[in-house]
Formats: sequence, C-alpha cells, structure tokens
Amino acid sequence: MKKINNIPFSPPDIGENEIEEVVDTLKGSWITTGPKTKKFEEEISNFCNTNKTVCLNSATAALELTLRVLGIGEGDEVIVPAYTYTASASPVYHVGAKIVLCDTAPNSFEMDYDKLKNLITSKTKAIIGVDIAGIIADYDKILEIVEQKKIHFKPKNEIQKNFGRIIVIADSAHGFGAKRRNHPSGSIADFTTFSFHAVKNLTTAEGGAVTWRDRDFLDNNKLYKEYQLLSLHGQNKDALHKNGLGNWEYDIIGLYYKCNMTDIMASIGLAQMKRYSKMMEKRHKIIDKYNEAFKDLPVSLLNHHDDDHISSGHLYLVRINNINEEIRNKIIIRMAEYGVSTNVHYKPLPMMTAYKNLGFDIKKYPNSYNQYQNEITLPLYSKLTMKEVDYIIDCFIKTLKEFDLC
Repeated sequence: MKKINNIPFSPPDIGENEIEEVVDTLKGSWITTGPKTKKFEEEISNFCNTNKTVCLNSATAALELTLRVLGIGEGDEVIVPAYTYTASASPVYHVGAKIVLCDTAPNSFEMDYDKLKNLITSKTKAIIGVDIAGIIADYDKILEIVEQKKIHFKPKNEIQKNFGRIIVIADSAHGFGAKRRNHPSGSIADFTTFSFHAVKNLTTAEGGAVTWRDRDFLDNNKLYKEYQLLSLHGQNKDALHKNGLGNWEYDIIGLYYKCNMTDIMASIGLAQMKRYSKMMEKRHKIIDKYNEAFKDLPVSLLNHHDDDHISSGHLYLVRINNINEEIRNKIIIRMAEYGVSTNVHYKPLPMMTAYKNLGFDIKKYPNSYNQYQNEITLPLYSKLTMKEVDYIIDCFIKTLKEFDLC
C-alpha cells in the first residue's frame, strides 16, 4: 500500500465555472445582495419545489431569523436533538427561548420520538429536527406527534395561531438535495434551513438559506419581506431597490440584524447548481464503494439510499462496534499517520462547556453518548478520486486489524 501523503477531510469543490461566475460579478455593478442573489433564491425554490427562498450569510442566521419570524422568544421552549452541532441549538438561546434537548433513540442518530412526546409542554413552540449526514429525519413522525399534542399548544401571535400546533423546523444544513418518499428537503417540514458553508456539498464559501411550505394562511411575499427586514437592519429597501432613479429614501422598520447573502457568494452557488446532480452522484458512488468494502467488518453504517429515500451524501459516519472513546481517538490518530484526515460527528451538546453551563449533563443522554464514543467520519466529497477512496479503505481496514478489531 503506497502512502498518499495527505487526504483532507472535506475541501470545497471549486472549478473554473465558479471562478468565472465570481469574476463576472466582480466586473459588474453588484457585489452585495443583488440580481444574482435573487436568481440563486429562485433556483433553490425550483430545486426544493417551494415558492420562496431567502438566502442569508449562514444557516445559523436562517434558523435564528425563522424563530424570530415565528415570534418565538422569552418564555418559550424549543426542542432540539442532543446529538448535533451547536448551530442547531444556539439560535434558540439567541432569541431568548429555552433549549430543550432530546436524546437519540438507541443505536440511532435521530431523536427518540417517544422521548420527544414526553418533552412537549404548553410552552413548546417549535421542534427542530436535524438531517444528520444528509439523511432526512422522520418529519412525518414529528408532524404526527405535534398533531397529537395540538390540544396543549398555546399560540402567542397570529402566525402561531394559524398553525394551531407546534411548528416543525428542519435543520437541513447537511441535506440539500436529499429526498424522502420523493419529496425534496425543503418541502417536508414547515420551514427548512440549509447551509452552504465551505465543507457542504454545495458551497457559497459561507452562506445559508431558508425555505418553507405553502400554507393557505401564509402570505409568501409578506413572509419573504419579513426575512429581508430582519436581515438588513430593518431597512425597508435593499440596495438593489434603492438604486432606482430618485428612489434613495428608505425607512427603518425595526432595530434588526445584518446577515444578508452577497452576489459574490451567490455566484459560487449558481455555478455549483449547474453541476450539483453530478456532484451528488459522485458522492453516492463513493458511499457504495465504502459500503461494499466494509460490509463484513464489525461496524455499523448508515442507510444513505433505498426505495424510500436518498440522502444528499454529505457525511460518511461509521460506528466501530464494541469500542470506547479512547480507542476511537487512537484510531483517528492512526489514520492521520497514514495521511487520512477523519472527523467525529458529533460530540453531543451536553458534553460542551456552554451547554454544561446551562445545566445539561451527558449522563441524561446515554444514547447520544453511545453514538458518539465509537463514531468516526471518513472523507466523502466530490473531488475524491477512486484511487484515494481505495487508499482510505485500505488504511481503515489495516487500522482496525492493528487494534485487533477484525
């Protein structure tokens, strides 16, 4: 096995088309929020089979603004999986609501839906599901639960009253392009947020978006405008609309925030959209190759595609059976010595200092800890060559043998 010196974990897939699109923007009249951002929003809506999309500077901003649009704040509770990255939960804290963490089901990266039922109170205003690794969570089950619990729901404003139940939000930071029962991510939960960070399947360097399902009681244009106000200091005209002749005057509707997407960022996204289906196809070829190589090993693998669903192929999570955190960490170091960068997704939130300071204790989330202690994430991205994939496979199997695990 000839050593390959360095296989990074998740570099962005940027080509000449992305570069040319950005250069075109830099040579034009608009580099901040303008026509390319609007076009990117339209393409996302078409891709997700939704009516409106708002592009922002991160998925975290998209989630926070969604909570604010829904009027969620002090005195409210929002349920979030314990097994996720902080960006799924910190926006709840930002708006002044209480974070309620839900453990995973045994041997699963998804929330325990039975435990979820018991966490719902009259203060619960939203549930945030997480599409970990790009596999869409069971929002049908979550929606079924909130329907069962709607008698306890106490709305605080008109939009909550119109929903008449807890609102279901998908943190689909990993899930752009995933489908469940032939429905794309973005069209399943009430609201869906995406990330276009540099490590994501489709990137704008930094960036995110939010889209939502049509409802008879939702005025999509009004909702879109609310997001715009929240993301641009409460200013009732963005720079694009102020640029019309004699159209300089504007008002500040509220003391809001600054988290808009720029046309430079959108340019990268527009170029990526043109080849995104091929990028996803490459990811699934790598997944299939990994699955075949590891099928007889003492590991647990995720189901990325079957007749019911297809993931976005964002992450390749592997749980190595019957090992603890210490051995897992030694395996990561050994893989690095072979030149293969790996990662862990995720260290549960109750293990983090900020969440400990809020009173969370990992002992109350045993299933999440069990998922974490033996999990390792292998490289999975569209720039990987099949030669590199073969090398990663060889290194992983060799490492397991070195630790007497197979």
